[in-house]
Amino acid sequence: MLPLGTPAPAFELPDLDGRKVALDDLRAAPALVVAFVCNHCPFVRHIREVWATRARELGERGVAVVAINSNDTDAYPADRPEEMAKEAAAFGYTFPYLFDETQEVAKAYRAACTPDFFVFDGDRRLVYRGQFDDSRPGNGRPVTGADLVAAADAAARGEPPEGEQTPSIGCNIKWRAGNEPDYFA
Repeated sequence: MLPLGTPAPAFELPDLDGRKVALDDLRAAPALVVAFVCNHCPFVRHIREVWATRARELGERGVAVVAINSNDTDAYPADRPEEMAKEAAAFGYTFPYLFDETQEVAKAYRAACTPDFFVFDGDRRLVYRGQFDDSRPGNGRPVTGADLVAAADAAARGEPPEGEQTPSIGCNIKWRAGNEPDYFA
């Protein structure tokens, strides 16, 4: 896992309109949420409606939110950019949904699964890496986004998140053959 206190790794990736979005474009916000997601993962599908709502609410409070899809789209065509655009429109994503074709950004963040959430403070130091909430497909718990929202709100206030940080659980990022990161070795 990326250690707490690590500076946010730089990125510059295309959004759904082909415009580049860079980490530096998001510097003015008091906190930043970076989410690694995709379209086909049942864990992402389980939270996506509430995720869209919570991300919009965080944005309204000044927190920058960005989602990144790093999956191998040759093997998983449901995650191609044109499908990402459909997903964003269907669920009302108000944040940039970026495509990491080279998978280098996922490697820099040491992202492991979808969804995988990272919260950075105003200095862009990692303060949270963990789950959206404790709901999982089939466990009967409501999807709330409570863990992520509490961490992002604390970071925006300049405070560390309280409590234990539970790692995300989901589908592994779909690495292209031969491109698997060495941090899993």
